[in-house]
Amino acid sequence: MVEFSLLELGELFVTVAIAGAIGARFGISVIPLYVVGGMLASPFVAGRLGAPYVLPGEALTLLAEVGIVLLLFFLGLEFSLDRLLAARTNITRSGLIDIAVNLPVGIAIGLLLGWSIVEALLLGGIVYISSSAIITKSLIDLGWIANAESEPILGTLVFEDLVIAVYLAIVTSLVLGGDGVGSLGRSLAIAFGFLGALLIVVQYGTRFFTRLLDVDTPEPFVLRTLGVLIPVAGFALSIGVSEAVAAFFVGMGFSTTEHRERIERRLVGIRDVFAAVFFFWIGVNTDPRLVVAAAVPLAIAVVVTTPTKIVSGYYGGRVYDLPPKRSLRVGVGMVSRGEFSLVIAALAAGGTGRVMTELIPAFAVGYVLVMSILGTVLMGESDRLERLVFRDGSTVSE
Repeated sequence: MVEFSLLELGELFVTVAIAGAIGARFGISVIPLYVVGGMLASPFVAGRLGAPYVLPGEALTLLAEVGIVLLLFFLGLEFSLDRLLAARTNITRSGLIDIAVNLPVGIAIGLLLGWSIVEALLLGGIVYISSSAIITKSLIDLGWIANAESEPILGTLVFEDLVIAVYLAIVTSLVLGGDGVGSLGRSLAIAFGFLGALLIVVQYGTRFFTRLLDVDTPEPFVLRTLGVLIPVAGFALSIGVSEAVAAFFVGMGFSTTEHRERIERRLVGIRDVFAAVFFFWIGVNTDPRLVVAAAVPLAIAVVVTTPTKIVSGYYGGRVYDLPPKRSLRVGVGMVSRGEFSLVIAALAAGGTGRVMTELIPAFAVGYVLVMSILGTVLMGESDRLERLVFRDGSTVSE
């Protein structure tokens, strides 16, 4: 068995360091640069050129999962359960607009391509779910996290992450079989039971979390935080519940303590390192030849679903009573797709038939690559987009 080596890890960090330097030099987001760097360092590109390459094996996937967990944990730190419940009406309304526009569009594209209803449902999920990891990183990098548009963006992401837990339980049963309604019912019961238990802990565990982190020195503080976060996320994944959703809930639990700012200060560097690994991992799993094979559905999906996300996000911003320009930023901020789309693609690969085992995974990696780059570029160029759309020469940052 070929294992992930220290030399490959070194190549990974050299690649993302160069990507980071390029991003800083030209003032652009590092996220698409990490993705492209991973693609160039993959066996599909560097390997074919006879250069050293990084294998997309289990060890790298595990490191990438830690990146997802930490990004969503930090997202959860921005919310308390009380704040989430207080905003539940707006979150629900913006989330329903989001799913009502984007999920049916993806299903319709699949059906128009002649795919089965299950295959079309998988495509619908891939194009519906935005990337909490990529968008959260972009909000932080661009300084939007303190802006008014961040609340509807984060609220809609929360809605999506909760929906995807149910969606994954349903499509897992449909793709992998089982005993039909009974298998689906068990999957949903496990998901809701686990998430319900987490919500109870979040609501009543403030004193426990506070006492747990009541240490003076940095090392035990960081280790205790990770000692709660990583096992909970890992257990969630082992029972078929999204580790990202679990990490978000753990973040909400810690957000109510007096240690929230200290957590952010101590763990921000760890988060950024593992986030870079996650985005690199997206690229290193992307075979350009497979993307070419899925070029037709990919082109259709990019052309159709970019504006639908912007439109649904815009009206989601209006639900929060934001002015048109900030609502446009909400729409632009929702464009990126990422980790959950790849999870759905991996699930499809375990099914039967060429569409599930080959075409959908190829489509997903290409779609995530294009939409992660497009989404982060659109966020970075939002000022120009506002001038173009509203034609009054002003932007929300002025």
